[in-house]
Amino acid sequence: NMNFEQQLWNNYFLLAVVFITQDSLQLEHFSQAKGTKILNKYGDMRRQIGFDIRDMWYKLAQNKIHFIPEMVGPILEMTLIPEVELRKATIPIFFDMMLCECTVFNNFRKFEDEIILKLDHAVEGGCGDEQYMQLFQTILLDHASKHPNIEKSVQHFVNLVKGLLEKLLDYRLVLSDESRGNRMSCTVNLLNFYKDINREEMYI
Repeated sequence: NMNFEQQLWNNYFLLAVVFITQDSLQLEHFSQAKGTKILNKYGDMRRQIGFDIRDMWYKLAQNKIHFIPEMVGPILEMTLIPEVELRKATIPIFFDMMLCECTVFNNFRKFEDEIILKLDHAVEGGCGDEQYMQLFQTILLDHASKHPNIEKSVQHFVNLVKGLLEKLLDYRLVLSDESRGNRMSCTVNLLNFYKDINREEMYI
């Protein structure tokens, strides 16, 4: 589309994600009383803006491919916000990205590489939890079941990400562990995982 303004759309997505991930909107960091007061007065603006981001993503239609893999990291950052309805609404964007890349290139390798790289950084920074891992798995497998042509590839990808997330969460947990042996064991498990999936560059 000659009239498509990619930079304008790119700026919209980036600014919207920056807005909903700002510290002042993370209600779980406040006391229950303060969080309730904010919700009663303003609602959860993260959810509202997240839904808008989702809707705008689908409006891109054939232009989505211009935002893969560059937009994978920002969308991942948004989906990791610990708000369950926001997660349920936005995790499906990942499947749409895979479907889009696969339609154009017959694989979603760029998407996969970017998710693995960004997930490592995000969990190291304190994001991610068991609930996210379960939602990620359930939502993507459900969508994949409706697309037999890529279902097996998506299943493999989901298992890969689940395995990585488990090891990253274990590693983050033991960073504060006084047992040097526990820390070393989790580190070795993580390094071996990257080696097994041919991502040695992740730990070099």
